[in-house]
Amino acid sequence: MKNYITIIGGGLAGSEAAYQIAKRGIKVKLYEMKPIKYSEAHSNENLAEIVCSNSFKSNLHTNACGLLKEELRELDSLLIKIADETQVPAGQALAVDREKFSQKVTEELEKNKLIEIIHKEVVDIKEMSIDGIVIIATGPLTSEGMAKEISRITGQDKLYFYDAAAPIVTKESIDFNIAFYGNRYEQEKGKQETEEEWKKRIKNQGASYINLPMNQEEYEEFYNELVNAEVVTLHEFEKREIFEGCMPLEVMAKRGKDTLRYGPLKPVGFDDPRTAKRPYAVVQLRQDNKEGTIYNIVGFQTNLKYGEQKRVFRMIPGLKNAEFVKYGVMHRNTYINSTKLLDNTYNLKNNKNIYFAGQITGVEGYVESISSGIVAAINACGNYRNEEKIVFPEVSMLGALAKYISTEKDKFQPMNANFGIVPELENKIKDKKLKYEKLADRGLLAIKNIKM
Repeated sequence: MKNYITIIGGGLAGSEAAYQIAKRGIKVKLYEMKPIKYSEAHSNENLAEIVCSNSFKSNLHTNACGLLKEELRELDSLLIKIADETQVPAGQALAVDREKFSQKVTEELEKNKLIEIIHKEVVDIKEMSIDGIVIIATGPLTSEGMAKEISRITGQDKLYFYDAAAPIVTKESIDFNIAFYGNRYEQEKGKQETEEEWKKRIKNQGASYINLPMNQEEYEEFYNELVNAEVVTLHEFEKREIFEGCMPLEVMAKRGKDTLRYGPLKPVGFDDPRTAKRPYAVVQLRQDNKEGTIYNIVGFQTNLKYGEQKRVFRMIPGLKNAEFVKYGVMHRNTYINSTKLLDNTYNLKNNKNIYFAGQITGVEGYVESISSGIVAAINACGNYRNEEKIVFPEVSMLGALAKYISTEKDKFQPMNANFGIVPELENKIKDKKLKYEKLADRGLLAIKNIKM
């Protein structure tokens, strides 16, 4: 075994992983292709460059990302510590001075004698992983050469070169006075069933879809707001890839008033239980996790601004009080199909010497990337020393994210920290703030009790 661990990529996940490994007394070779080569969105020579928003989201204990930051502080995260030191006023959120943040991370890693930073693009992992441990943390803008190499070692024909994700809502926030379960064409009553038996079967059949029927007036009001809503401005290099690969809902809608009714909102195969008639349009929600606590809105990949998504999509009957755990996004984002490839320590299932970390795993967001870097680094160190894997409890946000990206599912899209992916409390609490406080207390306690 080589006397060091290799990390490819000096972004948030890679930088955090390097610190965690060195902290445990193991040498690190950290490869970062900047400034020799830049991606389309990067321009800063420093490590841990923040490209888009400078916000690390809420610091509140009752917020999912706030909890995740608290868990990371408990685990001595270098990047969260530096984020705290370089923060700028942003109310209850943790926002940073981007330049100072990345500069300070770079300085901390450069002065660490156990970390060697090598400015070079890596396109061959085979030799590095034959007798050594490698963490791949190349980010959402992985270079073409590295993407081909990742495809080779994972056995996947392609990576997901853009993120066209639909919004996800909690099941408990859906109004079931309007919504009903059922798969298309499977609502028909069996010939030998009574009306009561049929209703019971439909209710308990475990259909993977929840359906939200719309009448003509509701549809037209929704349509008018959708086509006039504000959208996010994309980078030039993203536009061609995204619009060729997947049509945003609002763009599809602008092709004609009935386009959605012949596409993702087609009502064929359904009757509205309230009227026993076919609806004018139907929005479908598909179960997104094994526990059935969160559902994504089928076909609603969108480029609308987050505030607009909340406003417009809450116009859909049954979603008036919808709680969004993830908004729809459409941007360049290279990520692997982690649900089939990785375990819940971010270790590649078919090669124990290779780990992945950061947004390339399907965790979405700055803090989430840092969290994956910590989990991968801790377990890479354990692997190096022939120790047992450390699986973080799924009641913690760290563990819940690791479980989500490593649990097989038909449709996989990147996920951010949210309370919808953690196990429910034993005793249900209606008050949302109190509920989130209890979930956060439980998660943080689980992290404090981990023995490492």
